[in-house]
Amino acid sequence: MAGIVFSKSSGLNDSIYGKSEAPIRAFLETTVKAYEEMSTINKIYKMIESEHYGEKFGGITGFAHGFQPVGEGGSYPTDERQEGYSKFLENITWKDSFAITQEMMEDSIILDLSRTGARSFIEQYHLTREKYGSQLLIGAVSGPTTSFRGLVMDCTSADGVSLFSTAHPSKTGNTGTQSNKFAGAFDVEVLGKIETKMQNFTDDNGEVLNIAPDTIIIPNDAALKKAVFEAIGADKDPATANNGFNYQYGRWTVIVSPYLNGLITDSDKPFFLLDKKYCDNYNGLIFMDRIPLTIKAYIDEDTDNNVWSGRSRFVAGANDWRCIAVGGVTGATAL
Repeated sequence: MAGIVFSKSSGLNDSIYGKSEAPIRAFLETTVKAYEEMSTINKIYKMIESEHYGEKFGGITGFAHGFQPVGEGGSYPTDERQEGYSKFLENITWKDSFAITQEMMEDSIILDLSRTGARSFIEQYHLTREKYGSQLLIGAVSGPTTSFRGLVMDCTSADGVSLFSTAHPSKTGNTGTQSNKFAGAFDVEVLGKIETKMQNFTDDNGEVLNIAPDTIIIPNDAALKKAVFEAIGADKDPATANNGFNYQYGRWTVIVSPYLNGLITDSDKPFFLLDKKYCDNYNGLIFMDRIPLTIKAYIDEDTDNNVWSGRSRFVAGANDWRCIAVGGVTGATAL
């Protein structure tokens, strides 16, 4: 959710802080725009604005039988559908604040504070969103829940198992379990195999879906970056010295995020393949904003400090696991 909302200031107009309010507000607004342009979560998640304390995401399964041959004058067969898996996401309240002391104002160092305190305040807001959204992916690799600043995060998709699982169940029971969690270090061959696995993902009735992964998401690791760009960065086959055509060339968007570095272990360097269009069309990964960053300024009567407090409500969650897969995980499905 773009922008920033300022509530009415309290006690500033008639105080020593009054003349500093407008410059700080302008600085905060400018900084918000800068960080929004650098965001990675809006390239991974479907960004949604919520009008309630929470929202339910789900859908109806596909038709079980499809069109049937009936012969001349035959009657219409009745097909079957049912409610699919659903996911409820409840918005979470987030708060922070910073203060300007009267001594700062008296000593005329308010400009320095605008450059440091205000910038850090907005930086922490956006870092919180980036790290929170990234932690969902990190946590989902190893289990159904994870922790973020004392908050227990639900890492399951709508089917009730972890977003990344070797055994996603079918709602109808008309197909076997499916995996979006794979072993194998990144190279051009592993990339092609996981892409193919995703293209063969089916709905709950076993029908192949139109999934076409287009985004590679990796931690900020030198060896992993080298492997990715070697695999997709040239039109010739990177595995040989001949002139074979590299069909992976020019087909991928790459997102490198330092907030995913927690994935890296001595044995694993996980990476993700994402179909962003499927994610947006079918509510795959959700980042939901209820209240944008709302800032108010007031004078604390006990300290005479000028307090700037910020409040927001948002939540991230997974609904349809089929939009994303993870590779490079020890003990996961072999390719």
